[in-house]
Amino acid sequence: MAGAGTDKTKNWIAGPAPVAVLVEPQLGENIGAAARAMANFGISRLRIVSPRDGWPNERARWVASGADRVIDQAEIFDSLEAAIADCQYVLATTARSHDQAKPVFSPEQAAAESAPRVASGQTVAILFGRERWGLQNAEVGLADAIVTFPVNPAFASLNLGQAVLLMGYEWFKLTTGNALPFAAPVRSPPAGREQLHAFFETLTRELDAAEFLRPAEKRETMLINLHNIFTRIAPTQQDIQTLHGVVLALAQGRKGPARGGTLDGHEAELLRALLAEREEPSLDSGGAPAGLSRLLRRNPTEAERRLWQSLGKDRRLAGRFKRQTPVGKHVCDFVSFGDRLVLDLVPPDRSDEATRAAGERREWLAARGYRVVELPAVRVEAALPEVLETIVSALKDGGTAKA
Repeated sequence: MAGAGTDKTKNWIAGPAPVAVLVEPQLGENIGAAARAMANFGISRLRIVSPRDGWPNERARWVASGADRVIDQAEIFDSLEAAIADCQYVLATTARSHDQAKPVFSPEQAAAESAPRVASGQTVAILFGRERWGLQNAEVGLADAIVTFPVNPAFASLNLGQAVLLMGYEWFKLTTGNALPFAAPVRSPPAGREQLHAFFETLTRELDAAEFLRPAEKRETMLINLHNIFTRIAPTQQDIQTLHGVVLALAQGRKGPARGGTLDGHEAELLRALLAEREEPSLDSGGAPAGLSRLLRRNPTEAERRLWQSLGKDRRLAGRFKRQTPVGKHVCDFVSFGDRLVLDLVPPDRSDEATRAAGERREWLAARGYRVVELPAVRVEAALPEVLETIVSALKDGGTAKA
């Protein structure tokens, strides 16, 4: 899958590294494969000596699969001598000994020899030969040492891109301390018995409603077996929250099409207009209108759906907001509890009554330290990039804003 590991939101690692020198490569595809391998391992300087099919080469760019920085900065030379004229240390990769009295390194040893030289400011070059017959004796003679690979001696020939990849891998592994780009996610803390008990009560209630626990004489045994299943898997707090949501979703009905819930976008707008003109629900107990928030989450308007998707994709905003979540007695369109910021979608032709209710909600939130950004729904649908910039600015300056 091309580009499966490419993430342009992350920084390119551009530390000092050796120069890769391809000597008379025959195919543009192999140059592209070499450039891709270089990009994989943070090597960006590519020098090409007399490419057979000329330069630039569109086949090379196509196979490079996005390693455009390497391709665009590639330097072309007429001779190997010119390509390594400014280099203080040169390594020649080859599968043959060439009967030359030179040190012979594995890729790992070559990386260890090169690293301190590169760190001190020297230019280190790694030579890679032609696809058909590799480097000639005279070309190997220009190098300080030979690099060869621990491969099957009966089939030692490597593709050009493979050879570059092996060298790049050992270089990057050494210079990054063998650090992996990501680790296993941090697990949520183990679920406590109180949380497990609350979940099991919900599960039991819904199973009774579905008449699953039958016959009556086997009900107790079935419940013990179910309880043992969840105890045995040692669920985390997040596991139980997820399972709780699954049970409620199954019990309360399916969510509906992916573009919305049981209502389409227009119907969801009418629902919000109706709710906006009514008084806020009275919650004497101080609880949040969880049922209302669940209804609204399951039935987004078109503007909500588009903004929510964009918030998740923008690396500056991803993970910061929750949608249709209660804040006290109010259900907010989008809220970032960490930033104390609320995004209020303003529908077109909002009634006076709804505007008054929105103002009261804004005052209530402000009194509790929340900032409110009003976002017209029509602008979300027509100028979404500008709306995202408005949100980013609000996060930076800490003020109340309007899009």
